[in-house]
Amino acid sequence: MTRARVLLLTAALGPLDYRVPQGTEAPLGSVVVAPLGPRRMGGAVWEDASFGAPDPVGDNRLRNLYEVVPVPPVPAPLRRLVEWTSDYYLAPPGAVLRMVLPGAAFADARRPIIEYRATGALPPRMTPQRTVALEKIGGRQGTVRELAALAEVSDGVIRGLVQAGALEAVSVSADTPYPEPDPAFAPPALSAEQAAAAGELRDAVAAARFETLLLDGVTGSGKTEVYMEAIAAAVETGGQALVLLPEIALTEPMLTRFAARFGCEPVAWHSGLRSTERRRAWHAIARGDAKIVVGARSALFLPYARLGLIVVDEAHETSFKQEDGVHYHARDVAVMRGAFEKLPVILASATPALESLAQVEAGRYRHIVLPARYGGATLPDLSAIDMRIDPPDRGRWLAPPLVDALGDRLPKGEQSLLFLNRRGFAPLTLCRTCGHRIQCPNCTAWMVEHRLVHRLACHHCGHVMPPPRLCPECEDEDSLVACGPGVERIADEVAERFPEARTAIVTSDTLWSPAKAAEFVDAVEGGLVDIIIGTQLVTKGYHFPNLTLVGVVDADLGLDGGDLRASERTFQQIAQVAGRAGRGVKPGEVLIQTRVPDAPVMAALVANDREGFYAAEAAARRQAGAPPYGRFAALVISSEEMEVARGVAQRLGEKAPVADGLAIYGPAPAPLAMLRGRHRFRLLLHAPRSFDLQGAIRDWVGRIDWPAKARLAIDIDPYSFV
Repeated sequence: MTRARVLLLTAALGPLDYRVPQGTEAPLGSVVVAPLGPRRMGGAVWEDASFGAPDPVGDNRLRNLYEVVPVPPVPAPLRRLVEWTSDYYLAPPGAVLRMVLPGAAFADARRPIIEYRATGALPPRMTPQRTVALEKIGGRQGTVRELAALAEVSDGVIRGLVQAGALEAVSVSADTPYPEPDPAFAPPALSAEQAAAAGELRDAVAAARFETLLLDGVTGSGKTEVYMEAIAAAVETGGQALVLLPEIALTEPMLTRFAARFGCEPVAWHSGLRSTERRRAWHAIARGDAKIVVGARSALFLPYARLGLIVVDEAHETSFKQEDGVHYHARDVAVMRGAFEKLPVILASATPALESLAQVEAGRYRHIVLPARYGGATLPDLSAIDMRIDPPDRGRWLAPPLVDALGDRLPKGEQSLLFLNRRGFAPLTLCRTCGHRIQCPNCTAWMVEHRLVHRLACHHCGHVMPPPRLCPECEDEDSLVACGPGVERIADEVAERFPEARTAIVTSDTLWSPAKAAEFVDAVEGGLVDIIIGTQLVTKGYHFPNLTLVGVVDADLGLDGGDLRASERTFQQIAQVAGRAGRGVKPGEVLIQTRVPDAPVMAALVANDREGFYAAEAAARRQAGAPPYGRFAALVISSEEMEVARGVAQRLGEKAPVADGLAIYGPAPAPLAMLRGRHRFRLLLHAPRSFDLQGAIRDWVGRIDWPAKARLAIDIDPYSFV
């Protein structure tokens, strides 16, 4: 083979032809390093006929490949998945391939990496930056760049601490093998219903053919123990199993559960890993040595050598939809990977997405149901607190019945959970003199007060600033007031009402790593927490037997905003958080604060009428032609200059395709009209399931001349409409 077509890790280009140096072999899928202008860039050797089969370049114009990287080639089924993902989500193939071949793929796993950790000695000269850096580093270790990012200081500060002896070098090998999981280590005692479900899943693994199975069990029914039996079956046959989790914070508790079942922790893959950990994991996965992998959605694209099973846990979760870069949905791509690899895919959820239930109804997914909680535990009693009849006291947010219930649990030594899906202290800060609202300078979004760290933060772009002393508009002093509750404000109210109670605030600000999540779990299980105040992070995955009360502070919050899935998300979220109560021998109670107790979603929750809710929601979606019975796509044009974005959006609108069944709304300013300093305009497309939406968009966008200052983001099957 003297030439090779290479797909490079760049979104700007398609495949390019290169010469394979004499004496070198570069079969299909080979991971290579190739020249691109003056740069060296990674990529993979691809089929000539893929991506439109560009005309070959003459041999005399070819440049030599620099290197064929000594790692296993990207397998053919994974190459087909890259092509499908690129085609379906209208994403550059190089951007998809980047998820398959991260930087860890090109690093020699045999070469040690130098990391650094604190020695305990203080440098002779302490500066404020050095003090903060050592506090934030604590007992952790990493490369200079990783520690600098962790401590939010420059690389120079970290190098100075190394030279001063406050940090010492540690040689870390990325070639150390992982321990082998033992499928027979500690098999659980399953109920009859669990054993029957596990048998079906084991049979599906043994059949070694593609099938999607929806494992639908109420909260506390033991779904994890059931699908672990399918994982055991995959490992017994020498295969690999992948478990996708929706939140990085769930990874560490899940690793502990796997260790108890299989005798060792699985291999983790998520954004919180150090570079040495990522390199070790990637190479073990590619060699087939990593038998069980637990990770975030990006783990789906890794090049498993012998993949035999994919499990998508909490498969209904919207966080499986990637909102930046390649706008893929991990649940749907997991099903497609199962089809290409010819292996079973398990979707596990207590509140399945309507899309998954529609596939069951159509006969494409097999439905496996666990209708009861494990070990005789019963589902909690749900009731609504009508906030129009029982409002909180003035300046408070917890209604009297919920306050009484909290007070009842404390002397009994039982734990409670207050759920409010809003981080920080207050969602809005305004001036009571002139009415000015403090807004992010980069986004059309209000700054959220985080009183614990004395900052105002934008939850869209990450901009932070100290709370101003004067109103930026009228310059009145001490006139700024926090409006509305966040979890920190609820925690303050709990502290005022129950000063003896030990509380824990659980948000992505406090559980920002798997290690922090593990600390939280240990504290709750050890009886060191009486009342948990948390966001959606506490709605899934946690099993606290002594937690008997759940209070939903603002059940109506998720119904605002006009999202087509608002009712479904609200139902799922409240049902999931309700499922944290009464998982042990003590019965559970759930109190839902709402101003619309007669709303269908609230009535269904209180009546525990899941089937009725889903039937009504499906009928409404079918009538509206909304997913899963119709299709949406969003085109978002953005630029740092408003007129550039507006001009491109208008040209797109003028050349919009006209076809039966296709409706195009816009162009109009996006609901979040400015994001990260870029002005945004949106066109929303609506079409029947049978309509070739991708083909229409591909042809439409190709007829527009794009200025360099404008960007286009295409979101097929959007979950966020802002």
